[in-house]
Amino acid sequence: MSNSARAEVVLALHRFGMGPRPGSIAAVGSDPRGALIAELDRPLALTAASALPPSAKAYRTVADANARRAARAKQAQQQAKKQQMASAGSGDQAEARPEGQAQGYAQEKDAAEMAAKQAADAIPDPGRPIYLQEAKLRTEAALAADIGFAERLVWFWSNHFCISANKIQSMSGAYEREAVRANALGRFVDLLLAVEGHPAMLFYLDNLESMGANSTAGINRNRGLNENIAREIMELHTLGVRTGYTQDDVISFANVMTGWTLVPPGADPQHGGEFTFNPRLHEPGGQTVLGKRYEQEDAEQGRAVLRDLAAHPATATHVATKLARHFVADEPPPTLVEQMTKSFRETDGDLRQIAIAMVSSDEAWRAPPAKLKRPSEWVVGMVRATGITQVDPVLYTGGQQLLGEPLWRPAAPKGYPDDEASWIDGVGRRLDVANNFAERISGMADPQAIVEDVFASEIAAEVKQAVGRAESRQQALALLFMSADFQRR
Repeated sequence: MSNSARAEVVLALHRFGMGPRPGSIAAVGSDPRGALIAELDRPLALTAASALPPSAKAYRTVADANARRAARAKQAQQQAKKQQMASAGSGDQAEARPEGQAQGYAQEKDAAEMAAKQAADAIPDPGRPIYLQEAKLRTEAALAADIGFAERLVWFWSNHFCISANKIQSMSGAYEREAVRANALGRFVDLLLAVEGHPAMLFYLDNLESMGANSTAGINRNRGLNENIAREIMELHTLGVRTGYTQDDVISFANVMTGWTLVPPGADPQHGGEFTFNPRLHEPGGQTVLGKRYEQEDAEQGRAVLRDLAAHPATATHVATKLARHFVADEPPPTLVEQMTKSFRETDGDLRQIAIAMVSSDEAWRAPPAKLKRPSEWVVGMVRATGITQVDPVLYTGGQQLLGEPLWRPAAPKGYPDDEASWIDGVGRRLDVANNFAERISGMADPQAIVEDVFASEIAAEVKQAVGRAESRQQALALLFMSADFQRR
């Protein structure tokens, strides 16, 4: 393989994949574009996913545990009060001085609260283990992939349609598996319908309590509309900002989405946490969104609006721009965006074909490897280079937390940013992570082998020199992981 061909293979692994790993250059071969496209034909399902609970079951499991914790705490408080009353009635406090009564009551209250806390803590919270199991399976899929192009697409769409585990931890991993991964290479409209109708998204964007002013529930409860889901779908998920929709469109769309909710876990132990349409919450009558009237009376009204948003020309441009920015450059080539937008429109939003249009375009390959990797991309690339395929999810998620990109925990519905300015100030923290990781694996990972075999020597001469002159394997590995060859793509 010529030097130029080898360089293109390494670029493919960095720019479109998860980074080189042992054997990946051979797996790509002499046709990196063809290898990227071929990976899109392989199943995206996670191995061992059957061991993880579906989102509704995970939600019920956590809700049931929380209910038992609350009951235990209440029982402990009641028992503490009985003991205090018995102690007071026995005369033990009869001679207590009046000035000491307030202090005594405070101590009794503290003791009751401590007893309640201990009783609740006796029932473990199942949400954290479920989250870690999901994180482990997702991360190991990225580590095991030959290239990781398909996995990167899953990560992209999961961030585009993000939720936050800070708000709905039990469903965070299952949401990605069920709604995003299952549709990441299908049609955009199907992906959109899946994510917006998923209970995790409805919970995250506060749609559960949204009700039309003239709905049965709205009249009886004197509560009203929540516009979050309508605004975020238009602004972030489909059309993009400043694309012609008005506040009236947002309000009408929010009314359309009333009634999209989930089954309360306490109301139905078998189906709690699943999607349901509740007509008592739904604003009756037709609604006008972007100049079109929607007269449906049930969940089909919302689905009809979503289908039209998916087919809107602004959505094609918005999605193509975000994809190109994520994979290629902070300021993606306009010609590339135009090609991907055209593919979106001509294929009715076929996400596989849009990805193919991207990697088939010469514009996607011309830019130098200058785009700063997000922390999650850098971490998984670092681990892949060593050949490790299994991770401790506590350490892994802790590292992402330290770097400012905790898994499934973006600070806002717009997800994590994809530009260098948002991440450059945190590069210094990567040194701590690189040093800690290098220390743990220095006995098994050879930095020279990574340079020569994993990267096929496609690393800057000064980096090779620094690695060769390092005082220890740990230092050499840390220098390698912190080099531009690892940081940028």
